[in-house]
Amino acid sequence: MDDDLATTGTTTGSDSPGVPGSGDAPSAAGPATTPAADPAATTDGEAPKRKRGRPKGSTARTTRVVTMTLTVSGSADGEWQAELKNGSTWVARGLPVPATAVSAAAAALHADLAGPVDEVIEMAKAAKAARVAELEAELEQAKKALADLEQ
Repeated sequence: MDDDLATTGTTTGSDSPGVPGSGDAPSAAGPATTPAADPAATTDGEAPKRKRGRPKGSTARTTRVVTMTLTVSGSADGEWQAELKNGSTWVARGLPVPATAVSAAAAALHADLAGPVDEVIEMAKAAKAARVAELEAELEQAKKALADLEQ
């Protein structure tokens, strides 16, 4: 029992630690430790109790995660629509969106998104321009046919 006391550096009775001739010398492993020097010990000599749960001042309780999903889809014709879902509840479905708004939103979000979206929009513009040219040629043919009938 006295060996345990000598290795921890604590004394009993009138012996004073570190005083020559007090009966207990510090151990050869290192200097004596006192409860005040040990950060794990409290003033009562007991180890501090671990607290459960969140520490005080934690913002985890007040943080609320909101999951909203915005889906923007387009067709080769250049028609765009948006759908918004809040969790598992649909907020809006099938809302028509102009291509310029889709392009601006993609550019505002990230440059990597803007490139592919603009490519799709440009392909749709080219397809529409080709269709307009086709319809204009058809209109010219119809006008000529009408003019021939009137003569």
